[in-house]
Amino acid sequence: MMAAEDDIVARCRRNLAAVQDRIAAACRQAGRDPAEVRLVGVTKYVSTDLTRILLDADCSDLGESRPQSLWEKGAALAGHEPRPHWHLIGHLQRNKIRRTLPLLTLLHSLDSVRLAEAIEAEAAPAGIICDTLVEVNLTGNPARTGVMEADVPTVLEVASRMAHVRVVGLMGMASEPTGDERGAAAQRQFARLRELRDELIARIPTPTGLSELSMGMSGDFESAILEGSTLVRVGSTLWEGIS
Repeated sequence: MMAAEDDIVARCRRNLAAVQDRIAAACRQAGRDPAEVRLVGVTKYVSTDLTRILLDADCSDLGESRPQSLWEKGAALAGHEPRPHWHLIGHLQRNKIRRTLPLLTLLHSLDSVRLAEAIEAEAAPAGIICDTLVEVNLTGNPARTGVMEADVPTVLEVASRMAHVRVVGLMGMASEPTGDERGAAAQRQFARLRELRDELIARIPTPTGLSELSMGMSGDFESAILEGSTLVRVGSTLWEGIS
């Protein structure tokens, strides 16, 4: 059973403040300005009403994994102030591109040349520029999503020649080892993603300079910030005690 609405709002604000404090502390440890790190509040497990509460608490960057959920919440919150900035953090199927593009602030999951070409084909006649991140498979496991590291330059080179697809950085998810190794393994993988980004900047000129690194979730966002993350995708920690 869900708590009374006032309790939900108060708990949401406390959770959000706690996450923001942890982001600021990690930035201080890394010698970074907290303004360099944007919190994407992941709403894929919660209702539109809870999403609205988070938005009203001044978390305007919101992340969804499924295009259908983004459509539903995007329609329900159209015209809402503050305005939500929608991030799609899950896979975008080609047959859902047309309906999704007008809602997106940032696509975190460009994972193939074929998807880039499909986005370009839909975005061009609509006059839309799609800001996106190349999703990198940090684990090397082909069962995981994302582009294998060796193939990232090809995806970036092809996309950088497109007029309506703008790659602004990279995204990656760390593997999930158990026990004491978890934090260390995640940090090594985040460090490798940052190194890869820096290598790509030197090799492949892009209009954006690949300034964004989307890495870190509820269990490891502090490690990601230490390695240069500019976007952290936090869901379950924001909803503790609420849903």
